[in-house]
Amino acid sequence: MTKALIICAGGMSSSLIARKTQSLLAEQGIEVEMNAVGVPEGAKRIAAAEYDLYLVSPQTKMHFKQFSEAAKKVGKAIVQIPPQAYIPIPMGIEKMAALVKENI
Repeated sequence: MTKALIICAGGMSSSLIARKTQSLLAEQGIEVEMNAVGVPEGAKRIAAAEYDLYLVSPQTKMHFKQFSEAAKKVGKAIVQIPPQAYIPIPMGIEKMAALVKENI
């Protein structure tokens, strides 16, 4: 199963977005395990190459370059989440699901 990780400031709202996105993708027949963690834990998860795709939240975009370099070292995909895809309403979840599908 493909695994995707949202890296955010704290992990609270991102956990909700991850769950809703995982559910929507499952409804579409796409099995993706999605989780969310804060920046320090995200850096560790990238270094350990635990996920197939890393998604960097808008509020942590200042870390993207560092995360991108780390993901490249372990051969994993990483993208920045646009603000429109980072809201836990149906429109935002659909955009997040599309972002995941484009990058897995």
